[in-house]
Amino acid sequence: MTAVLSRRTLLAAGGGLVVAFSLHAQEPKRPGSLKETPSLDAWIRVAPDGRVTVFTGKAELGQGLTTALLQIAAEQLDVAPNRIELITADTMRTPNEGFTAGSHSMQDSGTAILNAAAQVRGLLCDAAAAEFGVAADTLTTADGLVHAADGRAIGYGELAAKLNLHVDATANSPLKDPAAYRLMGTPMQRIDIPAKLTGGASYVQDLRLPGMLHARVVRQPSYGATLLDFDTGPIEHMPGVVKVVRDGSYLAVVATKEWQAIKAMRALAAAAKWQETASLPDEATILDTLQALPVKDIPVLTWQAQAGAPVKRLKARYSRPYLMHGAIGPSCSVAQFVDGTMTVWTHTQGVFPLRAALASLLRLPPDKVHCIHTQGSGCYGHNGADDVAGDAVLIARAVPGHPIRVQWMREDEHTNEPYGSAMIAEVEGAIDADGRIVDWDYAVWSNTHNRRPNIGGLMLQNAALSDKLPVPPPAPIPMPEGGGDRNSNPIYALPNARVVYHFIPQMPVRISALRSLGAYLNVFAIESFMDELAEAARADPVEFRLRHLQDERAKAVISLAAEKFGWSAGKRGDGRGFAFARYKNLAAYCAIALTLGVDHETGQIRLGRVVAAVDSGQPVNPDGIRLQIEGAIIQSASWTLYEQVHFDRKRITSFDWSRYPILRFPAAPDSIDVYIVPRPGLPFLGTGEAGQGPTSAAIANALKDAAGVRLRQIPLSAPAVKTAIGV
Repeated sequence: MTAVLSRRTLLAAGGGLVVAFSLHAQEPKRPGSLKETPSLDAWIRVAPDGRVTVFTGKAELGQGLTTALLQIAAEQLDVAPNRIELITADTMRTPNEGFTAGSHSMQDSGTAILNAAAQVRGLLCDAAAAEFGVAADTLTTADGLVHAADGRAIGYGELAAKLNLHVDATANSPLKDPAAYRLMGTPMQRIDIPAKLTGGASYVQDLRLPGMLHARVVRQPSYGATLLDFDTGPIEHMPGVVKVVRDGSYLAVVATKEWQAIKAMRALAAAAKWQETASLPDEATILDTLQALPVKDIPVLTWQAQAGAPVKRLKARYSRPYLMHGAIGPSCSVAQFVDGTMTVWTHTQGVFPLRAALASLLRLPPDKVHCIHTQGSGCYGHNGADDVAGDAVLIARAVPGHPIRVQWMREDEHTNEPYGSAMIAEVEGAIDADGRIVDWDYAVWSNTHNRRPNIGGLMLQNAALSDKLPVPPPAPIPMPEGGGDRNSNPIYALPNARVVYHFIPQMPVRISALRSLGAYLNVFAIESFMDELAEAARADPVEFRLRHLQDERAKAVISLAAEKFGWSAGKRGDGRGFAFARYKNLAAYCAIALTLGVDHETGQIRLGRVVAAVDSGQPVNPDGIRLQIEGAIIQSASWTLYEQVHFDRKRITSFDWSRYPILRFPAAPDSIDVYIVPRPGLPFLGTGEAGQGPTSAAIANALKDAAGVRLRQIPLSAPAVKTAIGV
C-alpha cells in the first residue's frame, strides 16, 4: 500500500515540514550548430587584408544554400558579399554538421553563422573602441570598417590581426535590428548559377585532375547475386585498359579514357556469370506484403478529451509505392590514394559521416580519409552519391597514385540507389453534428527512411566484397523529426486522436532517405482525409481546416494561399484542390491551392494554376524560398502522377526513363505563384521539403472535384484515373 501524505494531514498531526531547494536557471544554449562547434573561428575568419572566410559543414545541393549563407554573414558583418569566401563541407576545413538533410541547413548552419558573424562584429567593435578610447556602443560598422563618431575609421583586417577569434561563442549575440537589414530579406542572384548556365566547371562530374583515369563497375545484377566466373584475359588487352579489379563479387575496370572504360565494362559484364535467387516479393501485392511483415509498434501520440457525439464516421487507406530519387545526372566521384591517405571529391550530403564509412570500408583510420564536397548535378536525399564514392576509393586503392573518376551509368543509378520506402496509412475519423472532428485514429506502416552510411557495412559495395563488414539493423528515426511517422501527428486541434507507427524492420528492397521522408505520404493521407471529412460535414475545405486550427501562423498561411488563389470566389472551370502542412510540425508552413483538368478518354491529369503560401520565418533570399517551393511542387507532382519503382522476383526492372517515367516539361503546371509571409527577426524555418506533401493532397483533392473520383493510391496515373472514372 502506498501512503498519500497531504499538507492538511501533516498539519493536523502537528508535524512540521521544511523543504529546502534552489532553482538554477538553465544556462541558455548556443544557437544552431554553435552548440556542437562553439569556436568563432571555426565559422568566421578575417584576414589582414580584410577579406572574410565563412565556413559551413552543410553542402550546396542546388537549393541555393551558399547564396543565403553569404547574405547572412554579409548582413551581420557589414561586409560586401563579394569580399567573403564561403567554404562548404570539407572534413579538413569545416565544422562537422552531419548531413545536409531534413531542411535543417538554415536552422542549424544559417543560425550558427548569423550569430557567429554578429559576435565577431561585436568583438571587432570592442577592439576598435579600445583603439579609439571610446565606448563601443558609439561605433558603427560599414563596408568592413568600424567608424567612430568623430570620423575616424579602422578596417576589420587591422583589428583582426590583434584579435583572438579562437574563443567560444556565447548564447546571446548582438544581432542587428531586422528593420535595418539591407541584404537579408531581399533577392540576391545565386552565386552557383553563372557557371552552371555557361557550362563552367560546376559539378563533380566536371572535375578533371592531372593523370586521372576512368573506371566503371560491373554491378551485381540483383540483390545478393554471386559472381561465379569470368574471363578477364580479352578485357585486359582492350585498348586503354589499365586494370581489372575484383574482390569477391565486386568487379570493376580502369582505363585511360572514359569511353574505353565503358566498352571494357560492357565486355566484362557480358563475360561474367552470376548466381541469382528470386529474393524479391510480388510487386502486385507489395502493400499487403508490407502490412503482413513483423512490425515494431511505436505510439506517436494519444490525445483524450471530452467531445461531441459522433454522427458520421469515415475510414480510408492511402499508399505510395517505392519511389526513386531519379537524379538527372548519374552519381560520380573522384578519389586518389597517395602515401596512405585517400582524398575523395564527392557530392555526398554528409562528408563527415561518409569519411567514417569509407575509412571503415578501407580499414583505414578516419584521419587518413579526406572528403571534399563538390556539387553533384542534383539530388535531395540519399541517392548514389555515397556509394559511388565507395567505388572510387576501392578502385583508387587498387591503382594508387592516380585520381580515379567513377561515373555511374543510368542503369547503375536506377537499379542500385536506395529508394524511398513504400508506405501505407489507414485513418478513421468522426465528426459531430456541428461539423467538428471528434475522433481521429491514424496508423502508418513503413520501413526506415535512413540508411545513410556512417559505417562501411551500409555501403553498397559491402554486399559484394569477400570480407564483408557487419550491417546494423534498420532503426526508426525518433520524433519529432521522425521517419515513416514524420508528419503523422496532425497539426490540427483534435480532442481525441491516436497515432501509431508500425515500423517494419524487414526491407524487401534497398531503401533510405528520399526528400521529405514519410511526410509526403502522411500529409497526402491527412490532407486528403480532411477533404473527405469536410465533404461529410458539408463544409468548405479551407474553412474546415481553419476551424480545426489554433496555430495563428498556420491560419495566416492558409488564408493567404486561399486569398491569392481566389478560393472564396467559388469553383471556376477545372477542378480545384487545397492542402496544407507544417513540415515536421516544427519547420516551414506551406499551403497550396491548384487547379487541374482531366481528359476522360485517357485519364490524363493536366495541371493548371498553382498558388502556394509559405512561412519560413525570417526570409533571407526570397527568390531562394520561391525556387525551393516551386521545385517541391514539380517534384511532388511527378511522384504523385507518374513515378513507381517496378521489379520482378529477381531484379529491379525500372532501369531507364522509359521504365521509370517522370514529369516532363509539357506536363508542368501552367503557372506557379509563391507568396511568402514575412516574419522579420523570427528563427529560420527549413523550407526545402515543405511543399511535397501539400502538393500531392491538393492534386488528389482537385481530382475529386474535377472528376468525382477519390484516388488514394499513389501514383494517380492516367490508367488509374481512367479506371476510376469508368469511361
